[in-house]
Parts: sequence; structure tokens; C-alpha cells
Amino acid sequence: MADRGYRRVLVGTDGSESSYGAVDRAAAVAAGSGAELVLMCAYHPMDRREEARAADQLGNDAYKVHGSSPAESVLSEAEDRARAAGATNIRHKAVEGDAAEALMQAAVDEQIDLLVVGNRGLNRFGGRLLGSVPANISHTAKCDFLIVHTTSGR
Repeated sequence: MADRGYRRVLVGTDGSESSYGAVDRAAAVAAGSGAELVLMCAYHPMDRREEARAADQLGNDAYKVHGSSPAESVLSEAEDRARAAGATNIRHKAVEGDAAEALMQAAVDEQIDLLVVGNRGLNRFGGRLLGSVPANISHTAKCDFLIVHTTSGR
């Protein structure tokens, strides 16, 4: 039996331009192979004091790490981009927790064939504070993965 390519593609997005670039690429792969595209955004619930501290540390990027409502907005934008890139079988989910851990768990639970992320999401400080999703995935993925080069290495 011939390999039909990827059947289920998972892409992580945090609302950054880099992650939307990964959505574009994942959508093109899904469209080309007739795969289902799963869009995922992870978030962290925080109390008001933690939200204020995150806002101080991350500035405009703070919305990417707390509360499910911003995650739903990010996923809505990602779905629009995915459809524009040709994907038709799309589902999305907001997941509470660490982005790398949530993506890795979803890859197993959902029997993902390809996991896609951008090479950089949050700004440098945010990445140091929250960890590097691409680096974590490259060391622990149990399925094919694609780290889309969406930003310069500055």
C-alpha cells in the first residue's frame, strides 16, 4: 500500500507573526496531502497579580500567556490564515498549560503525523522566561516535526 502522506498535521500558534508563518506552512502541507489540520494555542491561567507581573515583564506579548479568551482570538485568526493557504479540514483547540508540553501531548493523543512550529514566537525575553518551544520539540518529538524558519536570527 502506498504512503498517502500526512493524515493529521498539528501546528502551534501564540499569535506572533512567526507562529502565523508556521500556520501558513502547515496549512499548505495539510492542503497538499489532504490532511486534517489541528491548530493549537496554549495559555496559562493567572490570578490578577500574576497577570500584572507578566504584563510588566512581557509588555505587549503578555496576552499570549494567560487566559483562554485571547487564545480563542489567536485561533480564529490562525483558522482564517489556514483557509487562505488552502486547508479545508481544520479544527482548533485552546489548551491550558505549557506550549511545548501541550503540543507534545496533543501529538500523541491525536495521533499526529507532523508537528509544525515557527522558529521563534515570543520576543527574546519572553522566550527566555517561558522556554523555547522549537528547541523543546526538536529534542522530544515522537513524530515528524517541522520548524519553519519564519524570522531572521537577530
